[in-house]
Amino acid sequence: MNKLALYCRIGFEKEVAAEITDKAVERGVFGFARVQENSGYVIFECYQIGEADKLAREIPFNQLIFIRQIIVISDLLTNLDPIDRISPIVEKFHEFLPQFNLKQSTEIWVETADTNEAKELLGFCRKFTVPLRQALRKQGWLQCQEIKKSGVTLHCLFIANNACYIGYSYNNNHSAHFMGIPRLKFPMDAPSRSTLKLEDAILTFIPTEQESKRLNENMIGVDLGACPGGWTYQLVRRGLFVYAVDHGKMAASLHDTGRIEHCPEDGFKFQPPKRKKIDWLVCDMVEQPSRITDLISKWLLNGWCRETIFNLKLPMKKRYQEVQKCLQQLSDSLDSQGIKFRLQAKHLYHDREEITVHIQLISHGVTQ
Repeated sequence: MNKLALYCRIGFEKEVAAEITDKAVERGVFGFARVQENSGYVIFECYQIGEADKLAREIPFNQLIFIRQIIVISDLLTNLDPIDRISPIVEKFHEFLPQFNLKQSTEIWVETADTNEAKELLGFCRKFTVPLRQALRKQGWLQCQEIKKSGVTLHCLFIANNACYIGYSYNNNHSAHFMGIPRLKFPMDAPSRSTLKLEDAILTFIPTEQESKRLNENMIGVDLGACPGGWTYQLVRRGLFVYAVDHGKMAASLHDTGRIEHCPEDGFKFQPPKRKKIDWLVCDMVEQPSRITDLISKWLLNGWCRETIFNLKLPMKKRYQEVQKCLQQLSDSLDSQGIKFRLQAKHLYHDREEITVHIQLISHGVTQ
């Protein structure tokens, strides 16, 4: 019980390895990451037994940037007989997990990596889930819906149809989505598919029970680099009035709502109208991450907005280092002015060569 499986977007395995290594060292845990490029996952092996479980419990999942899911796993099960794959999997769960955890299990997810090569394998996983779930329930497992938040989810990570890792994740510290991927439907009236990025961000960073309080018709937003309006759309549908800043044209459907004012200006030069209290700033401009970092810092330090979601487009090399540098710069600039804030960052499913950052000021009467 000394290994973790960490899911990620294909091509970001090195970033995951760097991130989990840093997080482990912060907690006095040492190990090494096994990285296979374009595999969609990383295996992190701890030197001491039990430390993988410690990391899965203690690293706040919402502080992980490039990692979609964190699972404590067994050694790889290989040469599974196509006639009976279930028996060795059940036996491995018996060996690997104490009965206390098995009795607190709430669900089984049969998964694979998110790669093009694994799409056929995903079909197998979906079909295999039903008989495996039935077999586990016969053992008296997966019965504990009443302790869902404090229980564990069981996982089978197949890397081939005859080879898998079995493991578990903690329900109070994992992605609640199968394969770590939220399934969002593209709104047919949205101006562009980029709208899914902001929807994904809102669902990730803002608790459902707080959304109507923090995004509503009494608020004003600014969208820098708004054209054609994918991000503006998400704010408008939640009732906000939006200053849409871009030299390009906005979708006519957004003008028809009466909830936007198009400002054909440079997003780096735009300043909010005087005597207007801006609640939200959003920004998805294609620019160097350092320039966006400086821009967001300016807005926050000047008190021009109270909450912001923005993307940082990543360089081809040293992506993890660039992210760390930008987030540290943001934190340092706010700390230097005594501004209290909450910062989260995530490489969301709908992001590609970028990460999404959320900052909420908790001074000036803003409390959660």
